[in-house]
Amino acid sequence: MADTNGSAPRPPNQLLPTTVVGSYSVPEWLERLKTDYYQHRLSGAHLEDIHDVAIKAAIKDQEQAGIDIVSDGELRRDNDVDYVLAKMPGVEITNTAKAFYYDYLDCAITAPLAGPDTAVLGLAGDFQFTREHTDRPIKFSFTGPFSLSSRLRNEAYPDSAELVRGIARMLNAEAHELAKSGATLLQIDEPFLAGYPEQVALAVEAINLVTKDVDVTWGLHVCYGNRYARPSWEGHYNFLFPAVLDARVDQLILEFARKGDEDLALLGQFGWDRAVGLGVVDVKSEEIEPAELIASRITRALDVVPVEQLVINPDCGLRHLRPDVARAKLRAMVDGAASVRANLNAAPAGDLTVFPAAQPELDQGEAQNAPTG
Repeated sequence: MADTNGSAPRPPNQLLPTTVVGSYSVPEWLERLKTDYYQHRLSGAHLEDIHDVAIKAAIKDQEQAGIDIVSDGELRRDNDVDYVLAKMPGVEITNTAKAFYYDYLDCAITAPLAGPDTAVLGLAGDFQFTREHTDRPIKFSFTGPFSLSSRLRNEAYPDSAELVRGIARMLNAEAHELAKSGATLLQIDEPFLAGYPEQVALAVEAINLVTKDVDVTWGLHVCYGNRYARPSWEGHYNFLFPAVLDARVDQLILEFARKGDEDLALLGQFGWDRAVGLGVVDVKSEEIEPAELIASRITRALDVVPVEQLVINPDCGLRHLRPDVARAKLRAMVDGAASVRANLNAAPAGDLTVFPAAQPELDQGEAQNAPTG
C-alpha cells in the first residue's frame, strides 16, 4: 500500500533505475471480458471492477520483478487512443461496438474542443487509484496530441495542425490536474510519429503545449508502433533530430532492443543532454533475453550516454506478451541493470538528472499528501 505518513516516495537512489514504458500484459481472460463489454454482454460498472483487480495485479507483478518506477499498466485503456478520444467533448463515435476490444473506434471531431482550462478526461483519477496501491514511484503515461489526431476524422477545424494544437491544450489541462493530484513523472507517447516523419516539427510544437507550465518530470516516448506485437513502420530515429532538441521534456524514451543500438550515435551527434529511457527488452518477441544480453546493451549505451542520465526500460509496452513472458522479461531486465550497476561500483546518486522536477520538491520537505514517483 502507499505511504500513509504524507511523504512522497523518493526516486530510486541508485544509478540505472528500471521502469516500464506504460502498458502491461493483458491476460486472455481480460481480453475476453473487455470484448464482452463492447459486445454489450458486460456492464460498464462490472468492467471497472475488473480493471481495478487487473491493475492491482499488474502493479504487484512489477514490484515483485524489482521494477523501481511502476505504472498502472494502462489496463483501463483499450488501445493507444480510444480511451482518451471517447471522453473528449466534440468527438463523435457512431458505433461503439467492437468485434475485439483492441480495435479502433471510428471517431470524428465535429466541434472545437473545450478550452485549455478544462480537465474532462479523468486521468487524474486513474493516477490516484495507482497511488493508493503502491509505495513506489509512478510513471503515468498518455498518448500525445499528434497520435490522437491521427485517429480522428477532422470535421471541426479548417487546418489539421489546429486540431493537433487543440488536443494538446486539452492534454495540458489534464497534466495540470495530474500534477495537482501528486503526479511528478508524466510520459507522452507518440506511437504514430514514426509514420509521419515530415510532421515532427508540428508534433514537437504540440508536445510543448502539453508540457507548458506543468512542473513535473516529462518523458517523451517515440517508437515504431506495437500493433498486435508488430512494428507499424521501420526506419531510424534520425527523423527526430534536430527538431526534438526543442521539445520541453526531460527524458527521451526510445526502442533499441529490436532495432539494435545503431541509432544511439544520434544522441551524441546532436548533443542530446537530457535523460534517455533505453529500450533493452524486445516486446515483439516472446524470447526471454538473458540478463547478460541486457547488461551488454546497457554497457554499450554508456559509451554515448552518461550513466546518471540512463533509465532502463523495455522497448515499448508489454501489452501483447503473455503474463509469464512479461514477468520473466522484467526480471531479466532488473537483473541486467543490477549487474551493470554492480560492475560500475556506483556511488549513491545524489544528483540524478532523471528526476529534475521531483527531487528539489523532496529536498525541501514539501511533499504533498497525494504522493507520487
